[in-house]
Amino acid sequence: MTRYTKMLLVALLTSILGGCVDWVESTDDLQVFVKEAQNRPPGRIEPLPEFKPYHSFVYEGASMREPFLPLVPVQADAEEPGGAVSEIVPDESREKEYLESFALDKLTMVGTITQREGEQLWALIQDANAEIHRVTLGNHMGLDFGEIVSLDERQIELVEIVANGRGGWMKRPRSLALREQE
Repeated sequence: MTRYTKMLLVALLTSILGGCVDWVESTDDLQVFVKEAQNRPPGRIEPLPEFKPYHSFVYEGASMREPFLPLVPVQADAEEPGGAVSEIVPDESREKEYLESFALDKLTMVGTITQREGEQLWALIQDANAEIHRVTLGNHMGLDFGEIVSLDERQIELVEIVANGRGGWMKRPRSLALREQE
């Protein structure tokens, strides 16, 4: 780099940096702002919240039984308490009925119909869509393969097939009572 180039570069930098500095002639507006800020009433600072002391807890149940272990050892295979292997299995190949697409707590028994005196009794079920369906013995309803095993004018008795938590299935009785008139 030549001496002439260096001098030109210094002059150029000086002029650029000189343009960045804005000389302030008057500070009147700044002094007015400071006086206004000082004349305003001071703000109120909220007091710090009162901290409650921490009370430590000493666990004294170490000598007691582990709460997450079963009292009785669980058998690994799908045996029933009597020792026989459970043969209860839901029929997956059976075509599902319409009321099996609703949870049992979303279905309500709203009445009954008798076809001819004492022959056929039908229960009237209202689904979550407020539609009325008629069912009788052997019909299925609910999400857990519930089959109607008994019905009268006051309630429906079902047997559901649910998982037993050990890889097998078990039957569970449920009932659906007639909704009371309001």
